Amino acid sequence: MAKVVWVRFRPGDKLFYCNAADEIALQVGDSVVVETPHNLDLAKVVISEAQAPVHDPGAPMTLIRRAQPEDIEQAEQNGEKARDALVKCKEMATKLNLAIKPLLAHYNLQGSHLTIFFGAGERVDFRELIRRLSRTLKTRVELRQVGPRDEARLVGGIGRCGYPLCCQSFLSDFVPVSIKMAKEQNIALNPMKISGLCGRLLCCLAYESKQYAEIKEKMPQIGQEVSTSLGKGEVVDSNPLKETVTLKLEGGTRTELPLDQVNTEKTSKN
Repeated sequence: MAKVVWVRFRPGDKLFYCNAADEIALQVGDSVVVETPHNLDLAKVVISEAQAPVHDPGAPMTLIRRAQPEDIEQAEQNGEKARDALVKCKEMATKLNLAIKPLLAHYNLQGSHLTIFFGAGERVDFRELIRRLSRTLKTRVELRQVGPRDEARLVGGIGRCGYPLCCQSFLSDFVPVSIKMAKEQNIALNPMKISGLCGRLLCCLAYESKQYAEIKEKMPQIGQEVSTSLGKGEVVDSNPLKETVTLKLEGGTRTELPLDQVNTEKTSKN
């Protein structure tokens, strides 16, 4: 077992774990300096003094120290430079007729490496753009294309639920989402209602999908004949969330009953 802490470099970013020296006391929310593949960078502690097996996938980064006031000041200055660099990137991309949408620019702590994230409808040859940016900004530049979901994470916004996007607040990794999940939850298949700001299916469709699937396995099928304390009836509707079944009883009366009051051993009518 190795003592590690989990950090995040940007809001909504993935979690990365770092080796932490015993003498460095850390708390959640502390700013720290981490050695990354692109030299030093500033991050925030998300989980402090966590224990993780040394064989966890991916090599851990090295946490150098708690961030000092001068580190935070330098990061703030880099943030201003990054905003200017993003504007310059947009201008140059327009001059080169590149169909890209620069989204976010980020300098490492020393300002020796600049990463620019962008969205595009297709693959783009941006080699000339990198050369021009490197000459103008006098630093190493890396352009990184992201997909629609990562684009929404970088830009941010408010979801149809009225809360900040999950991907920018707590969702570190995207999980596959399918139209089947919406069907299982009896959600109207209206693209405008089941799509997020990214244009893809809502991530929240996956949150309760497993529970809905498990409950539906216990629910009788529409049209199935069942028996209850009120007599025999035909299933005309079901509510997995409430775990209730709507029945058409003999005589035409309709009633809604909890699932545990319905005998589901009957088979479907021929």
